[in-house]
Parts: sequence; structure tokens; C-alpha cells
Amino acid sequence: METLVWVVHVLVAIGVIALVLLQHGKGADMGAAFGSGSSGSLFGASGSANFLSRATAILATLFFLTSLGLAYFALQQHKPTSVIERTAVPATTQPAAPEPAPGSKAADIPQ
Repeated sequence: METLVWVVHVLVAIGVIALVLLQHGKGADMGAAFGSGSSGSLFGASGSANFLSRATAILATLFFLTSLGLAYFALQQHKPTSVIERTAVPATTQPAAPEPAPGSKAADIPQ
């Protein structure tokens, strides 16, 4: 299942790249606004989205979903532990307290 998600993820990424490169930039009509005779506004037409922009939005959504799926698979393979569990030393492996020096009053301190 994870391999399928990887394949879909890579194909969707290539599709997004291709669609973004095919699209007409909003700044391309800027020269037309200053006397070239274009009917669009300064920053492009504000009408409904065309096929390329809708397809890009759909592929971007699929890319986001496959990214979440891959993150889920990664989480299942490497179960994170809490910081306390990672730093705590089990009681059986803790070193014993050093012996107090002879004549020292350290032995009088309760443990």
C-alpha cells in the first residue's frame, strides 16, 4: 500500500510541475495593460478558473493528501517515544551509590 502511495505521490508531483509550467503567468499581461491592447486587467482576468488552474488545484490537493499518507506510514514504522521514556534510565541499570569514605559522616545521611 505504501508503494502505491509513493507512486501516486511522484506522479502527482510531476503533474503539478507540468501544469504550473504550462500555465500563463499573471504578470505576462502586465505589458498589455500599458498600451499593448489586451482586454485583461493589470493582474489578469478575474473570471472563473480555467481547466489548467482547476487541474492544478486538484493535483495540489492530491499531493497534500499523499504527503499526509506517507507521513502516516512513516509514523507507523517508527513509533516515537516520549522524551521522558527516552532519557529515563531503568532502575536495574542505575549505578550503585559510591561507598562513603572511612570516617565520613555521609553514611549518616538517610537515603
